[in-house]
Amino acid sequence: MFRFFVFFTLLCLLACQRQEMDRLPNVVVVLIDDLGWNDLSCYGSTTYETPAIDQLAASGLRYSDAYAVCPVCSPTRASILTGKAPTRLNITDWIPGADPQNRPLLGTQDQHALPLEEQTFAERLKEEGYQTAFFGKWHLGDQGFLPEDQGFQLNKGGHDAGQPATYFYPYQKGNQFDVPGLSGGKPGEYLTDRLTDESLQFITENQDQPFLLYLSHYAVHTPIEARDSLEEKYEQKLGALTPEFAEERDSWTRLGQDNPAYAAMVESVDESVAAIVERLEQLNLRKETIIIFTSDNGGLTTLPSQRAPTSVRPLRAGKGWLYEGGIRVPLIFSWPGHIPAGQVSSQLATSMDLYPTILELLGLDLMPDQHVDGQSLAVQLLEAKAESKRQLFWHFPHYHGSGNRPSAAIRSGDYKLIQWFEQDSLELYDLSNDLGERMNLVDSLPGKTQELLRALQQWQVETGAKFPVANPDYEGKDR
Repeated sequence: MFRFFVFFTLLCLLACQRQEMDRLPNVVVVLIDDLGWNDLSCYGSTTYETPAIDQLAASGLRYSDAYAVCPVCSPTRASILTGKAPTRLNITDWIPGADPQNRPLLGTQDQHALPLEEQTFAERLKEEGYQTAFFGKWHLGDQGFLPEDQGFQLNKGGHDAGQPATYFYPYQKGNQFDVPGLSGGKPGEYLTDRLTDESLQFITENQDQPFLLYLSHYAVHTPIEARDSLEEKYEQKLGALTPEFAEERDSWTRLGQDNPAYAAMVESVDESVAAIVERLEQLNLRKETIIIFTSDNGGLTTLPSQRAPTSVRPLRAGKGWLYEGGIRVPLIFSWPGHIPAGQVSSQLATSMDLYPTILELLGLDLMPDQHVDGQSLAVQLLEAKAESKRQLFWHFPHYHGSGNRPSAAIRSGDYKLIQWFEQDSLELYDLSNDLGERMNLVDSLPGKTQELLRALQQWQVETGAKFPVANPDYEGKDR
C-alpha cells in the first residue's frame, strides 16, 4: 500500500509539472572519462577548480555514495544506455580488453559491441519525438554498432576507440586514429572545447523542440594534455611539488592532486559545463532542461609505474580496481524548479539508475524488462526523500593494466565484501568507519562475510556472470 501511495504521489507530481511546461523537458547527460570521486571542488578537492560544476551541484542534488557499475569504461557506458548490469550484457571489460595469457587465470571472453537488440534510452526518447545527439567518446563498437545505430540521430566524435591520439587538432599522431566527425578545425584547437562548441550548436539549432544531448567527453582520460595557458596557471599554483606514492600490491598509488596538466584538463571540463548552462539560460531553456553529470569509473590513481595523474585519497586505489577509488564517482542531477536545490544524498546510486530515472522524470512509462537492473531515483530527486535499502554488485573477471586482478564485490549498507578469484580470498570492510578499506573484518565478522558472499553469488547466477579459469600454460611464479 505504501509503495502504491508513493508511486501515485509521484505520478501526480509529474503530471502537474508536465502541465506547467509547454513541452517535454530536454535532457543533457555529461559523462566524463576517468574523473575521480573527489576531482571536483564540491566533492572535496582543494587543488582543482570547478566553479561551474559546483554551482550545478548546488542547484540540485549531489550524491556522495554513487558508483560506476564497473572500474573501467565500456561496461559502465553500456549500462548507462541500457539500464542493465555488465554481467547481463556480457560486457565486463573495456573493449576489446587486454586478456593477458601469462597470468594464473584467463579472463572471460565478452562482447565487443553493445548489442543492437538493446533499446537504449536514446532510442526510447527518439520514439517520443526527441532530437538526439551524441558528442565524444563511444567505445561500444565499430561500424554497425555506433551511436547512430543506437538511437542518436547525430554523432560527432563517437567510434570504437577509447582515447584520442592527442587532444589537439587534427587529433592524430602519425598513423594513430583521428576523431571522426570533427574535421574543419584549426591547428591548436582543443578537443574538449570542440566537443563543447558542437554541443552548443546542437542546442541552438534544436531549441524549439525537446532534445537529448549526450556529451561524453574524452577528458580526462590519457594522454594528459592541456591548453598551455591553463597548465601554466596550475604550475604557478602548485609550485615545485614532488609527487608522493604509496604501494598498492604490485602498483603505486598517487597520494596528492599535484599534476598541473591534469588539473588544467579538469578545469576545461568545468568550462564546458559552464558554457552548456550559459547557452541554456540564454535561450530560456534552463528550467526546461534536466542535467545529469557523472563519470564512467574512478580516477586513474594507481599504476605499476609511478605515472598516475590524480589522487582520490582517502579512497583506496583507483581506476581498474574494485576498491572505492575505482568505482565511487561523482553524480549530480539538476533541474531548477523541480529538483530542490542544495541537496546532498548518501543514498546508494549507480550508473544503471540513469535510464529509469530519466523516463520517470519525463513522465514516460518505465520499461522494466529493459532497465531491469536500474532503480529510478525520481522520488528521491523530486521529493528529497525515499531513502531505499539496496545492495550493489560488481563483477570484474579480468586483469587490468592498473595492477588489479580478477575480482567481484558487493556493497550492502555500510559493509563491502571483495572476492578475489586468484587466491579465492575475501576482504570485508565497514565503510562507515574505514572509507580507505584498510581493516579487513573477515575473521572478526564471519557471519556477515558469509551473508554477503551468498548474496553476491546469487546475483552472479541471476545475471549470468562468467568466471575466469585456470591458465593451463601458466608456469611463472605469482608476483
